[in-house]
Amino acid sequence: MIHLAALLGLSVAQSVMRPDVPDAIKAPAGEQIVLVAHAAGSQIYTCRKGDDGKPQWTLKAPEAQLRDPKGALIGHHAAGPSWKHIDGSSVIGKAVGKAPSADANSIPWLLLSVVSHEGKGVLERVTSIQRLHTKGGQPPPPEKCDPSKPDAETWIPYSADYYFFAPAPGPAPEPAPAAK
Repeated sequence: MIHLAALLGLSVAQSVMRPDVPDAIKAPAGEQIVLVAHAAGSQIYTCRKGDDGKPQWTLKAPEAQLRDPKGALIGHHAAGPSWKHIDGSSVIGKAVGKAPSADANSIPWLLLSVVSHEGKGVLERVTSIQRLHTKGGQPPPPEKCDPSKPDAETWIPYSADYYFFAPAPGPAPEPAPAAK
């Protein structure tokens, strides 16, 4: 059964060209955009001692709302990292590529590979995700981190555009020859 939300996502995405990005974060050939969402929220950092023993901010999780190109709320982005669409479909991704943001004071652009799916809907076939056009989200300077304060965390505002890719549908299968 094809979900209405999936069809709406496809119709919007089919009019979107692949973004021009560095090679390190290009979606694999043979995949097409099935959804574009704008995220606005926070990158949540916790203060800890780094491997070198010095204080540092470590990413705990993102927390953001996802909106379609018209501004309607369509989902949520959270720890995992995960993306959940209002149609019930969701994915968890793993970063596989990184490039600096066009804004030097913003978190990097990413290519993520989907490692798990749940539910039926627009995200059920997604295999790659790009995080682009980031604004903000960088952790505070290390000197503002005091690891002696347990559970110290900070929420840093950010926004980004997420491009969700799925394999392009292949040609329709040839009909089986009629039995003689």
